[in-house]
Amino acid sequence: MNRNRLFVVAGTLALTAAVAYAQMGGYTAQNLGNSSEGKTLLTVLNDLNKYYLYPVDQDKLLRGAINGAIGSLNDEFTYYTEPSNNEIDAENLSGSFGGIGVTLVGVNGDGTGGKVDNVYKGNAASKSGVQIGDVFVKIGDKDVTGAKLDDIVKLVRGPIGSAVNVTFARQGKPYTVKLTRDKVNIISVEKTVLPGKIGYIALNTFYNEQASAQFREAVADMKKQGVQKLILDLRDNGGGLLSAGVDVADQFLQSGPIVSLRERDAKPQVYGQARNQPSDYTGRLVVLVNKNSASASEVVSGALQDAGRATIIGEQTFGKGVAQIPVTLPDGGKVAIVNSAWLTPKGREIHKKGITPDIVVTDTRYTLPLNFTGGGATPGSKLTITVAGKPVTVTADKDGKFTYTGEVKRPERSSTQGEAVVDTQGDAILKRGIQALQ
Repeated sequence: MNRNRLFVVAGTLALTAAVAYAQMGGYTAQNLGNSSEGKTLLTVLNDLNKYYLYPVDQDKLLRGAINGAIGSLNDEFTYYTEPSNNEIDAENLSGSFGGIGVTLVGVNGDGTGGKVDNVYKGNAASKSGVQIGDVFVKIGDKDVTGAKLDDIVKLVRGPIGSAVNVTFARQGKPYTVKLTRDKVNIISVEKTVLPGKIGYIALNTFYNEQASAQFREAVADMKKQGVQKLILDLRDNGGGLLSAGVDVADQFLQSGPIVSLRERDAKPQVYGQARNQPSDYTGRLVVLVNKNSASASEVVSGALQDAGRATIIGEQTFGKGVAQIPVTLPDGGKVAIVNSAWLTPKGREIHKKGITPDIVVTDTRYTLPLNFTGGGATPGSKLTITVAGKPVTVTADKDGKFTYTGEVKRPERSSTQGEAVVDTQGDAILKRGIQALQ
């Protein structure tokens, strides 16, 4: 692949990210005003500063122009990350950071607010008695009940050894704890051995520079335990580093291509080639996927399916078959630019199509919670409704409308990182995977 050309093009975009790409092939600070569109952009920016009634936030204005330029491509996988978010993103990619040792999910209907989804043993939160389901109320003196999840993450993370006061609510009752941040390692691999000597490895994300090494350790452990039947669970794995996907697939293949990349106006070129290594796992293999398995997960499942190496079980995968090149920008942000499509060893393009499993099974781990909406109530009034035998109180909005959404079923998870907890009976895809290996 001609990576030098790609980086040059990306660098040009970085310098002039406030403008949509034009037929002239790129912009510089000197030639931006040579086109009527470029002149128009500069005129609009200058006139906003000159005439707009209210003070103009320059950073917000220019970043809006950047996002507008990228948005004109109508490509969800080409995007700009602001510097503050890019810092969190970089920490996630590195696989470690200073934090309190919890995972979070949104608590409000619009995804805002934060609730503890898991607490990991050995970190600050678990030592202080924080529990799954506790809701973030304040971090320091800042109310975060309506904050974006990313903003809550930014506030709880910080230098190792620094302290942060967090107010949680448990069943509506607030409590405050002082937490000293320590090193949190992201463990992307969970494993266990099921009855019948069937190994189980779940790889939760490829977006971790430590994922490949963690996966190799898990495979080595399975071999050490004499496992000859293995389940690889890629459900809900949205992808990450393509190189990590290639490395994972390589541990099950001894020869042949793993994935090819096709750039614009170019022939596909093999990106990953399997190698025969003593550490390879050569026993029977099943791969579990669902509609949220994407990108590098599809690279792995597609390569193993084409080679006839594994039985793919589950749902049609997401269909994200393009690779991005990340470029760090002068403002400290990052732009991810789609620069190639990937193909399976047999030349299948998966973008917007996905991988079709060999055995199709619906994922039963998550069920749609009971929900309803209503109207005609007095604005601001509270209504108590019996749901599944239990009283539920909802509050009508200013228009007299009210909404209820039940708790989403939460699969049991271990508080020990790296330890898998599975439901061999209630999890239909896993159950079918076990049957395929018997």
